[in-house]
Amino acid sequence: MRHPRLTLAAADLAAAGAARPSLVAVAHGSRDPRAAATVSELLKVVRERASGLDVRAAFLDHCAPSLPQALGSLEDRPAVVVPLLLTAAYHSKTDIPARLAEAAAARPGLTAASTGTLGPHPRLTIALERRLAEAGVAVGDPAARAATSVVLAAAGSSDPAANATIAALAARWQRERGWRAVLPAYASAAGPRPAEAVAALRSAQHNPAGMSPVVVATYLLAPGYFADKVRDAALSAGAVAVSGVLGAAPEVADTVIERYLDAVRAARPDRAPGRPAAVGAWG
Repeated sequence: MRHPRLTLAAADLAAAGAARPSLVAVAHGSRDPRAAATVSELLKVVRERASGLDVRAAFLDHCAPSLPQALGSLEDRPAVVVPLLLTAAYHSKTDIPARLAEAAAARPGLTAASTGTLGPHPRLTIALERRLAEAGVAVGDPAARAATSVVLAAAGSSDPAANATIAALAARWQRERGWRAVLPAYASAAGPRPAEAVAALRSAQHNPAGMSPVVVATYLLAPGYFADKVRDAALSAGAVAVSGVLGAAPEVADTVIERYLDAVRAARPDRAPGRPAAVGAWG
């Protein structure tokens, strides 16, 4: 479960020259100031790991700048928009395309591409385990994992496909890492809720000896209402540990960079099969 640190290859940056696309990372946005601060921390890590790349933040709601505002500030520079979202649902499928269309109408000639969401990605499972370890869970001990049940707590969505992605992630994480059990849970829009999943894992059906600890892995990018709700409900239901949000974990930053690089390389018209594309076509 270890991936090498990603950095932007010098050749990728040099190929684009002055027309190198900016990375515009668009987050959901929140009234809670901790959320915007966490996005700033994450993008600081992205800049450190992708030296020389122009990295900017945008928000879909509650915070400035909006995505059209951020794109409008780039003048003639092309952009790659990376959604800071963990599942593909309304915001990535409808909201972001609408904002891109708004930006294109306001700035004729805009060159911008949107990548897929950050999740699912195997690297984010490493980030989840990083946060669990910080919460005191012995993630590096196979015997401890085999005796520990996990609730994978996500935001939840009215889009069944998004929730199914979380369920598939939970099943894969249990299978690949040998946790006693991993159950998905959702803070809104779908069930079970985190407290219900904790209670189920503590029940006689899942834990007949009553000895298996239940922990909660918070699959959220930033602190705020949902993260607080997950923590409070899970602890009240008997979870022994609740991890912090993914935030500025290096694995999240590297996933942002990877999404950007994939889009930049795909934009080259001279790409040959089996060869990575560069960014010379941008601009």
